[in-house]
Amino acid sequence: MTAALGLRARGVDDVLLVTKTAWDGVSGGGSTAWAQGGVAAVTGADDDVALHVADTLAAGAGACDPEAVRVLCTEGPARLVELAERGLLLDGAAPGAPADPTTWSRGLEAAHSRPRVLHAGGDATGARTSAALVAAVGAAGVPVLDRACLADLVVEDGRVAGVDLLVDGPQGRPASSRRVLADAVVLATGGAGQLFSCTTNPPEATGDGLAAAWRAGAVVADLEQLQLHPTVAATPVPFLVSEAVRGEGAVLRDEDGVRFLADPASSLADPRAELAPRDVVARAVAAVVARQDGRPALLDATALGEHLRTRFPGIDAMCAAAGLDWTREPVPVVPAAHYWMGGVATDVRGRTALPGLWAAGEVARTGVHGANRLASNSLLEGLVFADRAAADVVDVLAGAPAGGVEPGVLGQGDVEELACAGAPAIPRAELQALTWEHAGLLRDAHGLELLAKALDGAPAAGAPRTRKEIEDRSLGLCARLLVASAQRRPESLGAHFRTDAAGAAPRGADRPVLLRRAS
Repeated sequence: MTAALGLRARGVDDVLLVTKTAWDGVSGGGSTAWAQGGVAAVTGADDDVALHVADTLAAGAGACDPEAVRVLCTEGPARLVELAERGLLLDGAAPGAPADPTTWSRGLEAAHSRPRVLHAGGDATGARTSAALVAAVGAAGVPVLDRACLADLVVEDGRVAGVDLLVDGPQGRPASSRRVLADAVVLATGGAGQLFSCTTNPPEATGDGLAAAWRAGAVVADLEQLQLHPTVAATPVPFLVSEAVRGEGAVLRDEDGVRFLADPASSLADPRAELAPRDVVARAVAAVVARQDGRPALLDATALGEHLRTRFPGIDAMCAAAGLDWTREPVPVVPAAHYWMGGVATDVRGRTALPGLWAAGEVARTGVHGANRLASNSLLEGLVFADRAAADVVDVLAGAPAGGVEPGVLGQGDVEELACAGAPAIPRAELQALTWEHAGLLRDAHGLELLAKALDGAPAAGAPRTRKEIEDRSLGLCARLLVASAQRRPESLGAHFRTDAAGAAPRGADRPVLLRRAS
């Protein structure tokens, strides 16, 4: 939506927004509306861009692209003002007043050195961001093609020239194929959280954009870097409990009441306690769950009392629906797959290695997250780099060179060609269980090899004819790419944690895993 609006604002009239979900004029679908956390940006007098850059680089474990991080943190505040002008009312702002960053309430989240996380509606930042952009798209008159699943990219003469879609028929009629030709395609298709049995992602997150880009010949990077969220409610209907809850003062305990991240006697203790980076907290929670024979850890927010109901109304409602009063009792929690930090490799303009193709959001690997995404940088990344992609598309349409990014620009490593164009036909539930067990929070060579053999031993998926077949093909291919990337990084790095890393020759944080389909 940001890219479409950026194109319209720069005078491009012929823009089509394609979405996999139904477009109801309220929710844009996808993962944005699911974001409970806020959006990080420097808006306070006690903060500066250099600190935000330093925090992002530190969380990324040495694997970030410093220039991409600089762009993110420098341009982020302006994009937030723009979003506010498009209708997002951030907490602290007066309704109807001009956007004034000095009035916005700022919260602290894990691995941030200053309170700089902005929220809208407490824990409804994503939903309100999505609603504001949906309204802006409508006001700008951008046409929307909804209920359209991406099947493939159209490639002609070495450049992307459009998309092949499967569009749902009206009133239950069969879906139909549709080809849309274009001078430029911006992928904003999100991640592949449905690759795992435990996930915070919506059902649509099946990696369609990543898989299509791979088949077309794009370079992908950092696919071994999967971020898990440490606090997902272990209830009959699981739901995410925002990191902002720990930022407000909630603590993690084991079933004996021990605050394991802060107890000096605990082997899981960390000087940052509950505000350590997500990969550290997720592994600690997983260790407690394992130690307790699968029983969840406990997120104790009871000290916050009634403040929880006003600060986190959405989570409060979900707790109530699960029969929990979190003002009086802790919430049982476990880790779950959350955010794929790798993706289609881009430069800071959003360009991919394929002429005619740009990417933004979770489908892209911009280099800002490295090996561990800093909390609340994801919405910001979408805003900043989607707008940059729009600006670059306009330049190309005006006659600027339209070539793809040279591989060397995408990182310090060499691009490795991989014979991995096809996808295995394997039942989705079985695939999700296998990837969660062998390529989730903890990994080793043996488990990755077992997963690779299971994928190799499955029959090849045929040409997809339904949405489910497209999604299953995408997930199968994403699983192959995840395994291939994880096998190529023998050491632990951020969210990629190898239990067998001792003695392994390190690849080095400054050498991303870059892969492209063998021709």
